Amino acid sequence: MSRRVCVLVTARPSYSRIKSALTGIANHPELKLQLVVGASALLERYGHAIESLEQDGFEIARRVYMVLEGENLVTSAKSTGLGLVELATVFDDLQPDVVVTVADRYETLATAVAASYMNIPVAHVQGGEVTGSIDEKVRHAVTKLSDIHFVATNRARERVIKLGEDPERVVCTGCPSIDLAAAVLAEEGVPFDPVHKYGGVGQHVDLSSGFLIVLQHPVTTEHTEARRQVDETLHAIHALDLPTLWFWPNVDAGSEGTSKGIRIFREKHADARLHVFRNMLPEDFLRLMLQCSCIVGNSSVAIREASFLGVPAVNIGTRQRGRERGSNVIDVDYDCDSIRRAIETHLARGRAERDTLYGDGHAGERIANHLATKKLCIDKQLTY
Repeated sequence: MSRRVCVLVTARPSYSRIKSALTGIANHPELKLQLVVGASALLERYGHAIESLEQDGFEIARRVYMVLEGENLVTSAKSTGLGLVELATVFDDLQPDVVVTVADRYETLATAVAASYMNIPVAHVQGGEVTGSIDEKVRHAVTKLSDIHFVATNRARERVIKLGEDPERVVCTGCPSIDLAAAVLAEEGVPFDPVHKYGGVGQHVDLSSGFLIVLQHPVTTEHTEARRQVDETLHAIHALDLPTLWFWPNVDAGSEGTSKGIRIFREKHADARLHVFRNMLPEDFLRLMLQCSCIVGNSSVAIREASFLGVPAVNIGTRQRGRERGSNVIDVDYDCDSIRRAIETHLARGRAERDTLYGDGHAGERIANHLATKKLCIDKQLTY
């Protein structure tokens, strides 16, 4: 009998982080994929990522509405609780043999708690990494709630083992998002017009002579600073006057401040060479990133996929503090002049050296094979 593997996708980034594993699980003869989509992945204002999953041919087993309006600390905490309540019902209905949860968001924590209390083994993807914000606490808490660990780097594996996890259950698979980047790199360039395909708002910018990509999220532990922080980046981009594709922030506390800053900037600078998107297919985003002159902001895509693709990156602020990175990254604070100078440095240098720190492009296949063959259990003992 096939093992029932329940995977939760809750946001635009989490889909790209797990897509190749979804494909591997769906195609494995000894596994049955139960795909649950929830949180901001269901909401149009955050890109309606569920449309991307459906376009890619994945069958949705359940939809979980769990995001409370407000984008502040209270609604983040309550959304976690609501997710826990709703997911317990989903797991009781689907009866999975193992639940897969991804990375370090509040939905990840809700997933791990619900499954653990229902005696369902938990497999965690991307544990053992180090960053800033609340993600640092959530990630390691999920590690202790999980029974199988699919980590992206050797140092991440060492950290998980130091947390007392059984080394036999900690597997360095690489990051599934690198699988998508490897596939895009192998295409040798697939040109497309992002405005024609995805719409968005703002100027129809000319990308033929180079362009920037910006992806900046609020930082939960600095949520009251979100508006000021995005203003610094907006003014830096405006000063450079380069064609720019800007992507909408995630749903975390402070999101309204980030979004408001973008909206007001567009109203005041209608002629700026800026086009804003809510969402696009992960592969299309990577195709654009491969062609861009520099990616700017605080998303882990600038650390992971951009490193693999050799794309110059300017990482702003504390959100990715401590995460392993390649030579493609320049770190700066939320300061207009510092951001501008870092971008100019990258533009003068050109492409970065490619780095396989986060994987070789076969993580999804490895994850599926381990889910099919590893012993599933819920008993744990500290190993230190």
